[in-house]
Amino acid sequence: MAFTRINSKMVEAQVLPGQRLFSQRGAMLAYRGDVTFTPNIQGGQGGFASMIGRRVANEATPLMTVEGRGSVMFGHGGHHVHTIDLTGDTLYVEADRLLAFEGSLRQSTMFMGSQGGVMGIVRGQVTGQGLFTTTLQGQGAVAVMAHGGVIELPISPQRPVHVDPQAYVAHRGDVRNKLSTALGWRDMVGRGSGEAFQLELSGQGTVYVQASEEKL
Repeated sequence: MAFTRINSKMVEAQVLPGQRLFSQRGAMLAYRGDVTFTPNIQGGQGGFASMIGRRVANEATPLMTVEGRGSVMFGHGGHHVHTIDLTGDTLYVEADRLLAFEGSLRQSTMFMGSQGGVMGIVRGQVTGQGLFTTTLQGQGAVAVMAHGGVIELPISPQRPVHVDPQAYVAHRGDVRNKLSTALGWRDMVGRGSGEAFQLELSGQGTVYVQASEEKL
């Protein structure tokens, strides 16, 4: 099972017996075949512990379990959709960015302070997305949402990447993040807001950045 791009704002997934897919509630646009949609309260393969962790972390975005045989088209709010294929590694993504993901992936949560200490906590406050982030690990595909499309920026030990916290969508790999302050020209002309902070990602991996600073 994988996601096929229909256009920049819609993807389609094939659903087969014995396989499972999870999506945000309300993300199904249309489907063909014998497919069922069931409210999910256990957070994918993370089970009950994952559900409790997500609720405590305010990452409890309602999910639907999708099963059966057929094809389902997904999209939400007219947002651009970007697909990511995981091959055993971990994706760190804000819960409200998740559109759909394969049931083969294990879902959990991570305290942002564990990546960047106190500055990780500050990042949660600045972005307004809480102090935790959702993790997806294993073999499978993920569809995420963003404003204005997504670009993938490689991160290497020699070339860390600095991202506006509001433009951050997700990252993967052996990556550390910390929040740093920066005074730029926008602050000097009175437009200082999120631009006063930069999210620095270092290590080895990839960061996914949306082409807008708007929240979903």
